[in-house]
Amino acid sequence: MKAVLLGVGQAGGKLTTALAEFDADAGYGAVLDALAVNTAAADLDPLPLETVLVGQSRVNGHGVGGDNELGAEVMDEDAVEILDALAPKVTAEAEAVFVVAGLGGGTGSGGAPVLVRELNRVYDVPVYAIGILPGRDEGTMYQVNAGRSLKTLVREADATILLDNDAWRSAGESVEGGYEAINASMAKRIGLLLAAGEAVEGVAESVVDTSEVINTLRAGGMAAVGFASAPAAEDPQENVTTVTSAVRSAVMTGLSLPSATDADAALVAVAGDPDRISRKGAEKARKWLQEETGSMQVRGGDFPLDSDRIAALVLLTGVERSQRVEAFLERARQAVRDEREEKPDPAAAFENDEIDDLL
Repeated sequence: MKAVLLGVGQAGGKLTTALAEFDADAGYGAVLDALAVNTAAADLDPLPLETVLVGQSRVNGHGVGGDNELGAEVMDEDAVEILDALAPKVTAEAEAVFVVAGLGGGTGSGGAPVLVRELNRVYDVPVYAIGILPGRDEGTMYQVNAGRSLKTLVREADATILLDNDAWRSAGESVEGGYEAINASMAKRIGLLLAAGEAVEGVAESVVDTSEVINTLRAGGMAAVGFASAPAAEDPQENVTTVTSAVRSAVMTGLSLPSATDADAALVAVAGDPDRISRKGAEKARKWLQEETGSMQVRGGDFPLDSDRIAALVLLTGVERSQRVEAFLERARQAVRDEREEKPDPAAAFENDEIDDLL
């Protein structure tokens, strides 16, 4: 899938960079171009991408301070500038646009839905969102922001692929190191999804191409991407279990949104040396995925790679019913309830006749 990436906010810019670099390093050529947008100049400076600083008249390059309503207003006001910068990148070759954002901060969570709406208004190709959910420990404001942003993104985007920060952050890692590892893991998943059907090594018996990916994402709503790999024997007959185990691992332990196994549609691509891929294993894995997800729409195919390993890439769409999503939404709802609780007036402590007002 030939795609153009638009990173919004700090987390969105970093993940967009990781995606573009993964594709370039692998030589897939699926990422046509990328652009990063932010209200904070300091977050754009280190990115090796073309960037657009917005909202200068409102926040003077200092960001929106977690205020996603202000983030949405700024993005709406400067949408024309962003679309002008993106226009040369969305050529006739482009088959999709991906808007990438962290859903907890101000610029990403507020700006991403606005840009998805505007892009859908301008372009005929699908506009997808990649949203990063905040962790449980990231505070009430981030949960509220993410809940509001996700509700709007799901309505505006053709599909929204989710990444759960909690699932991918390892204990003992530094914050910066943890996010770099998360970005690398997600870049591999999305990068391989985009590369499926592009110019890769070998000839697939049943190719996974762009139409298969788009048709799977057509279910809309929320989506998750999984990945797992294992060493492969030279004889494909010895790799029946290897293929099925890789697909199971991709779903059970390798999903970007863990435990999101109830799905409306699914796609599984088995990657590796075509001479090592077991057709029997691929068919068994596909049937297992159909039973596990409860979906009758399970597409499958090969992804030829020059490798001594067999990998499984799984895309699940329509995962809104999953426990993981419901747990996040409940956190967001509780955060909204907490936010609405009346806060005490600091001046009330000084309601004392013995203390005079200054004014």
